[in-house]
Amino acid sequence: MRVPRLIGLMAVDARETARARGLFLNAPDRPDFHLTVVDYVVRQYPQPGAEVPRDSMVYVWFDLGAGEGGGGVREPRVPRPPTGGLQRELDEPGGPYATSLV
Repeated sequence: MRVPRLIGLMAVDARETARARGLFLNAPDRPDFHLTVVDYVVRQYPQPGAEVPRDSMVYVWFDLGAGEGGGGVREPRVPRPPTGGLQRELDEPGGPYATSLV
C-alpha cells in the first residue's frame, strides 16, 4: 500500500484519508491531535508514495520545526535570485590590482 499525500490537507481530512487507506496517524507536535480540525499538515513521514504495510503509522506535523521557517506551505519565495550566473566582484578604485577599462 502506498502512503497518500497528506501535506496541505486539514487535520480532519488527513485523518479521514489515512483511515480510508487503513493507516494510522500520529502528530508528535499535537497531543490533542484527535481534536485538531482546521490546522494544515506541513510535513509527513513516511513520504507520499512510500510502500508500507496496512495498519502502519504515518506521522504528520502541523508546525515547522525550529530553523525551518514558519511562512507556511505555499509561501512565495521572492525576491528570486538574479539570473545570469556569477559575476566577478570589482576591485576597489586605485587598489593594487585595479583593472583599467579601455
